[in-house]
Amino acid sequence: MLKCRTVWKKLAPLARASSTVCRQNVRRTGLTSSRIPACVPVAHMSTGPAGGGRENQLYILLVGAACVGGAIYTYRTVKGDSQRYQDRIEEISSRSYKRATAEPATPIQSEPSVILEPEPEAAPSLEPEAAPSLEPEAAPSLESEAAPSPEEPSPPAPDAEVAVPETTELPPAEQTTTADEPVVEASPEESAEPAAVPVVEEEPSPPSEPSPFELTELPPAPVVESEPAAAESPAAEPTEPQPEVVAQSGGPAPDSLKVPSHTPYLLIGGGTASFAAARSIRARDPGAKVLIVTDESDPPYMRPPLSKELWFSDDPSVTETLRFKQWNGKERSIYFQPPSFYINAEELNGAENGGVAVLTGKKVVHMDVRGNKIKLDDDTEISYDKCLIATGGVPRNLQVIERAGEEVMKKTTLFRKIEDFKSLDKVSRNVKSITIIGGGFLGSELACALGRRSTEYDLEVVQMFPEKGNMGKVLPEYLSNWTTEKVKSEGVKVISEALVKSVVCKDDKLEIKLKDGRLVKTDHIVAAVGLEPNVDLAKSAGLEVDSDFGGFRVNAELQARSNIWVAGDAACFYDIRLGRRRVEHHDHAVVSGRLAGENMTGANKPYWHQSMFWSDLGPDVGYEAIGIVDSSLPTVGVFAKATAKDTPKAATEKSGTGIRSESETEDTATSPVASLTLAPTVEQHQDEYGKGVIFYLRDKVVVGIILWNVFNRMPIARKIIKDGEEHADLNEVAKLFNIHDD
Repeated sequence: MLKCRTVWKKLAPLARASSTVCRQNVRRTGLTSSRIPACVPVAHMSTGPAGGGRENQLYILLVGAACVGGAIYTYRTVKGDSQRYQDRIEEISSRSYKRATAEPATPIQSEPSVILEPEPEAAPSLEPEAAPSLEPEAAPSLESEAAPSPEEPSPPAPDAEVAVPETTELPPAEQTTTADEPVVEASPEESAEPAAVPVVEEEPSPPSEPSPFELTELPPAPVVESEPAAAESPAAEPTEPQPEVVAQSGGPAPDSLKVPSHTPYLLIGGGTASFAAARSIRARDPGAKVLIVTDESDPPYMRPPLSKELWFSDDPSVTETLRFKQWNGKERSIYFQPPSFYINAEELNGAENGGVAVLTGKKVVHMDVRGNKIKLDDDTEISYDKCLIATGGVPRNLQVIERAGEEVMKKTTLFRKIEDFKSLDKVSRNVKSITIIGGGFLGSELACALGRRSTEYDLEVVQMFPEKGNMGKVLPEYLSNWTTEKVKSEGVKVISEALVKSVVCKDDKLEIKLKDGRLVKTDHIVAAVGLEPNVDLAKSAGLEVDSDFGGFRVNAELQARSNIWVAGDAACFYDIRLGRRRVEHHDHAVVSGRLAGENMTGANKPYWHQSMFWSDLGPDVGYEAIGIVDSSLPTVGVFAKATAKDTPKAATEKSGTGIRSESETEDTATSPVASLTLAPTVEQHQDEYGKGVIFYLRDKVVVGIILWNVFNRMPIARKIIKDGEEHADLNEVAKLFNIHDD
């Protein structure tokens, strides 16, 4: 390019002079055209004294030469750039083969010098018996020059999947190079290798083909490893797939899995948010390959039944099967999908139709955001294209219990996982008293659940909390007091306004001393005092943690950094209506995980959905809530007399599911036609609160709603909060929920 520029600088004056001469000739011709006869030959104008034709020709030649030279230079530059780009791509694509064949490549490269030379002479003269001895060594030597030794990666399992596509292409190449000896070559060693390769190719395809990512309520196969056959037999329609499920459930043991080095979609955490994201990714990209990494030993499962329906099961083996009956009588598994839905982690990269793999028992300890890779607790590194952080949270504990020593900690349960449910179930059958510290959702649900066992197992259940009544931070005081009486009727001894001062272990008993001097003796403690968001990866990843609410700060699209999203309990998101929030409920995990999965595939949707949550105090009393429900806010409650239809059991019989949010989140925020019947005068603080609606106000605007024994009306409540309007008479708004209809 510099040469062309230099030549042009030298020739530019001459070109300008030529153009000037041409213009002068045109002007002279125009002035003398009236005097010159019309029959003068045109050739005289180019050869006369005032001509300039030679300069014009030279100008045209120079311009043409410059154009041709520029075109040639451009062509060579583009061709060179494309060649360099192609070389770079080939180099990058061959890195995985180079790593896999780094050790076996050294002896292969040292042998060709001895083997390749006698091969042309030995081909026509050697006997059939001598040919096999030379050819098994010559074949890999030729392959090492043509391709990065596809037969050698067969011993290491992680790279076997990558080498499978090329092993099927290389045998024809070998036959063409040694066309004289095809029959003898194939028998000794190569016949054994193709027999092993199809096993790798055929196994991933069956689990990847049936990708029912939209079936979230399949009942079969609750048990992952131990008892899938017994659990799946009543639910699975075909009889033949059952042995396959058993084989797959025992196959993906955490210790035997070999981790893929790269995955397009990496989901950290094995909870509800991760599964919802995986389902959403597969819905938008059916061929997507998704890897879920969880430190638990189980695939994704639902947490709400751990404190609700599982405790009311009549099956003595419920801790093994993890199957439960919903309030409507239908049975289902705690797991979102049976083991056959997932594929093995080592088969993920080779799956033609993609799939979802779960890597259990592995914890992510470091995250390199700039390098797009993570490190596991066993120093294994996995690179990714897009990543979701759905690490959830860890249950809080009281500092007085942590300082009490190891003996007290052994008799304390922090309720969160399947192991905690199994452990507490065993403890409740073998001890005489259990004390639950905490008056929130989890503490009240466990108190009611264990209270049902108090008469059967002669068990004393005590619940203590610093508030005046159950769920005192959420419900208005009058409704909190009513709920406390309901919990007492379940056989629970309630101690309100209790602040724990110390906990000691004496004579194999725990003594809980309160700050007001009261002393409670118990055999076991369940600490249900809240959840702490798991933000251990924030430091290594350089992600921002919210100082007020905790959790990873994300934008409206749930994105924390480029190619990194956060969903579930660990996400501190911006609510366009209620401001920045962090929600710890099942419905939020479903909705945020689904949206994060869509945005990971390029949807770019903002989070506008108002998530809901629900709590059941047994099959007779339950409520659903949405928005900001804080007892410190002013509230307005509208109640009516309840009927037999106004119970959680009746609601699940109508909707067909015990996880009510799964049906609610699919509805749009549009309200049906409200009942036109006049509402009777309702006394706000009556002794019986059968069913009703509680509105939470901030600046005279509804920011939260609780539906007390009112079900399947959540889209209406969601629309009221989304509109953000000021209402003069909330009794008229309550008509939208049809609470006065029988």
